[in-house]
Amino acid sequence: MKLFETVREMGHEQVLFFNDTNPDIKVIIAIHNTNLGPAMGATRLFPYVNEEAALKDALRLSRGMTYKAACANIPAGGGKAVIIAKPEHKTEELLRAYGRFVDSLKGRFITGQDMNITPQDVRVIGQETKYVVGVSEKSGGPAPITAQGVFLGIKAAVESHLPNQGFDGLKVAVQGLGNVGKNLCRQLSEHGVKLFVSDINSDKAEEVKRLFGATVVEADEIYSLNVDVFSPCAFGGILNSQTIPLLQAKIIAGAANNQLENEILHGKMLAEKGILYAPDYVINAGGLINVYNEMIGYDEEKAFRQLNNIYDTLLEIFDISQKQKITTNEASKQLGEARIKKGENQKTI
Repeated sequence: MKLFETVREMGHEQVLFFNDTNPDIKVIIAIHNTNLGPAMGATRLFPYVNEEAALKDALRLSRGMTYKAACANIPAGGGKAVIIAKPEHKTEELLRAYGRFVDSLKGRFITGQDMNITPQDVRVIGQETKYVVGVSEKSGGPAPITAQGVFLGIKAAVESHLPNQGFDGLKVAVQGLGNVGKNLCRQLSEHGVKLFVSDINSDKAEEVKRLFGATVVEADEIYSLNVDVFSPCAFGGILNSQTIPLLQAKIIAGAANNQLENEILHGKMLAEKGILYAPDYVINAGGLINVYNEMIGYDEEKAFRQLNNIYDTLLEIFDISQKQKITTNEASKQLGEARIKKGENQKTI
């Protein structure tokens, strides 16, 4: 990877590298855009295969956060932090050292909870900086509201692409049964949806089967199921040249970040197959909406009003896509960039 060329092409304002030996810590914080407000993005702790993989993850996720905030009409920019470490090597000293690094940015970057970072970890980080959200979890945590946003996104996609179907009897395949995936299954089940699920953790799959009557399938089988909706709620990059030819679903609508391995190529492949794709950073914005409202003082009515905008925004994106004959990913970026540009103009006034 050509570092400066890649950062410039992706439009990042700043990429910061932090390391220390006492404790041993390696961190990358990518700040993509702050036209609409300070960069917000959660912290992911993961044992990346190399530093290039960690940087790629931070760059892609931070850019996605910019568009997520813009499409959700949240006055925030996009950022992301990755800590290169094994979960078992996580210590209080490491988290506090990371918190001091975040604090040194003086509010330019505001972070929270992502992979391998628990609510308790967030509270430890919060001992060193006030620029962290999710410390008190006043709203009960981000998973339920993120799942609710995905549910609303599925509703918008079904109404747009399968207008005669409705939820009763709808067949949905959910990949990944963490907190968001499990909450989504609950909501779908309550509306009469027939569920097919997979997870690398068989205990989670069996629990969802027991609770919601889901049919459990093998991990590699989930792509080729004859269902109405495929909902990726696990890792990114799962929509690629190997998996897309297998898909029989008519709609892709899930919570995972960066679902398209290559945004341009694989967005077009889905469109050519007649599959409606709900851009991930639009449909999964519930978590950002949740933590933003915690930061400014939680107002449940306001938070859910913003959450319901996911439904309206996706309908607008689908309409732009259809009228301009462009992919839904291109349509969502067009919408987001218009709002980011407006923020840039307001900054210069």
